[in-house]
Amino acid sequence: MRKENQHKILISEEQLRNRVTEIGTQISHDYQGKHPVIISVLRGGFYFVADLTRQLTIPAHIDFLAIGVYPGATSKTGVVRITKDLEVDISGRHVIMVEDIVRTGLTLGYLYQHLESHKPASLNICTLLDNPDERLVNIPIKYRGYTIGDEFVIGYGMDYKEDYRHLPYIAEIIDVKR
Repeated sequence: MRKENQHKILISEEQLRNRVTEIGTQISHDYQGKHPVIISVLRGGFYFVADLTRQLTIPAHIDFLAIGVYPGATSKTGVVRITKDLEVDISGRHVIMVEDIVRTGLTLGYLYQHLESHKPASLNICTLLDNPDERLVNIPIKYRGYTIGDEFVIGYGMDYKEDYRHLPYIAEIIDVKR
């Protein structure tokens, strides 16, 4: 039987719900009349983008990107590849890329350049969690849920070894080595 890791709740389900509502209201205001394309990076951003788009009062298209790490590379190196690309044409469209967490900015920088190559009318970043202390690449984040430290977080789509995504809150996993 597998041992469960200990965790401490950092952001409650109610806090998440309230903050996601606030971000959705701001995006609806900022993009009034623009019909943006919301792009989420799978799998971690799935819960956030689902809840966020339900809070929008404007029409929006939704699409997903999926990324993977090349064999032998680590997530800290930023060497990633796109395993699922866009299906919606974003040329000339207003685009909001939604992330679960931004740490170093290496992966996000790569994805940002990829999306810019499609020549959108505008491209903005929305992240639920931001850790600016680990940032290696300066990425302009327009919408931010919470600023965090270097805690290893799980829940609300974020995982540890593919577990814990289902938790309705965000927690710090205590007994894990990164």
